Amino acid sequence: MRLTNIPQLYRNVNRWTEILSVLSRYGLADWIQRFHFDFAKGFLKDKDGEVLAKYTREARIRMALEDLGPTFIKLGQILSTRPDIVGVDQAEELKRLQANVPADPPEQVRKLIEEELGQPIDQLFSTFEDKALASASIGQVHLARLFTGEKVVVKVQHHGIEKKVSEDLDILTGLAALAENVPEFRDYHPKATVAEFQRALRRELDFGREERNIMQFEAAFEHNDTVQIPKVYPDLCTPRILTMEYIDGIKLNEHERLVAEGIDLSEVARRGAELYMHMIFDTGFYHADPHPGNMVLLPGDVIGLLDFGMVGRIDDRLREDIEDLLMGITGRDAELLTATIVRIGSTPPDLDERSLRRDANDYVSDFANQQLEGLNFADAVNEMFKIVRNYRIQLPPQVTMLLKTMMMLDGTGRMLNPQFSLSELFHKHRRRIMMKRFSPSRRLRKMWRMYNELERLAEVMPRRISEILELVRLGKFDIHLDHRRLEPSVNRMVMGIMTAALFMGSSQMLSSDVPPLLFKDEGWLQMQDISIPGAIGLVISFALGFRLVMAINRSGKLDRE
Repeated sequence: MRLTNIPQLYRNVNRWTEILSVLSRYGLADWIQRFHFDFAKGFLKDKDGEVLAKYTREARIRMALEDLGPTFIKLGQILSTRPDIVGVDQAEELKRLQANVPADPPEQVRKLIEEELGQPIDQLFSTFEDKALASASIGQVHLARLFTGEKVVVKVQHHGIEKKVSEDLDILTGLAALAENVPEFRDYHPKATVAEFQRALRRELDFGREERNIMQFEAAFEHNDTVQIPKVYPDLCTPRILTMEYIDGIKLNEHERLVAEGIDLSEVARRGAELYMHMIFDTGFYHADPHPGNMVLLPGDVIGLLDFGMVGRIDDRLREDIEDLLMGITGRDAELLTATIVRIGSTPPDLDERSLRRDANDYVSDFANQQLEGLNFADAVNEMFKIVRNYRIQLPPQVTMLLKTMMMLDGTGRMLNPQFSLSELFHKHRRRIMMKRFSPSRRLRKMWRMYNELERLAEVMPRRISEILELVRLGKFDIHLDHRRLEPSVNRMVMGIMTAALFMGSSQMLSSDVPPLLFKDEGWLQMQDISIPGAIGLVISFALGFRLVMAINRSGKLDRE
């Protein structure tokens, strides 16, 4: 630990104590469950008095994150989009995370709004409801009305949330550094995961970014009558306050109201999916949280979108990779699927690509006999995530976010219409997607990008070659080799040399009667005196030799050519 971190550790000591207490309690419950200590299972309970040992390991992790508060809940929600890191079962469990954060007192909310907007609240809004409409981990929402008559929602950041999040992020960074040294957690890539989470959470703390997201969606769908994006009021927005139009409609999770209104739910599911296909494959900018509570139905079957804190962006290159991945899944093309995973994923050095291709073929065969209209897109993607995780392949965050968005969209569509199939819809769009990929405009953009890269390479290459030649001339040119998996072999070789040396030395001491000696009485057994150091050394050398042979045998390479 660096000395400069000591004051920071001291400042956060209370939070460190709280976090370690919660983690140890849930970790001990996992240990008790694993070793079947029935007499101890009733000792550890959660904050509601429930016995922890009766829950699955995945559920205990979720409960621990809930106990640790908003920052860790957000971490769990982001990890729920990364089944390639935490596994499908854990990701499914983390989807259940709920941020039960109490709303701030009205006086605190009013004070923050007045400080941020620089005017008394009575001069900003004709009416303002002190009771929060909803409260989440980062902020809470209040209904209000402008003097011009428009009904708006005001999203207000929780008091002190930035300081608390900053402390928790510092602690998470420390925990990630420790977890890197624990084999059980190393495959989760703790440092990279926490770095990704820090970036996402700091962006979410800036309401100005959400404001810009909404304005970008407004511009993209300005002439589209089938979707409504809430209007924002920039004069009433700051990094901690967001004021936008109140969209009053029926949420898609209010199934009874939708049925009572006589709405064609299958048509709503189809139009919602078509909207997302347009966002993803045409604009490259999409709403990344399509759960039923964030989508409302307005008169005229217009779909309204809410909550733009989580959005996704994909460029042409990434879009082509994602299209290949989806076509590999829905088109049952194992070769395309394997090649795409290896190309876009971060693969381990010892990846067995042949075995991966064999598993991909088995995966495709499992879905080969299903009709596209009956293919569950979420199940297909989850099975793919299991394969990816088994081979310790880490997919780019943008890819996993898009796949999880499409899985969520598939679930929302099936909730509205059990016969809905995102796989069938994507297959129908496949020809259009391929035509768009090979369109002249997209080819020209790709050629222009390649030209720019070649131009930069042509500019840099002569200078780099000149620098290398200069280093060679001065005798300062070094080649650094990374010997992967060489350390165990070197250790065994050193151990073998030491064992042989000990054996030879001990044999010499025995033959030379090096004192102290073990004397033998004369009798029927005629033996010479034995050197005690030589005998001890000989026994140790036999033990070391036996251990070395067993280690090589366990590796399966004792007699392999």
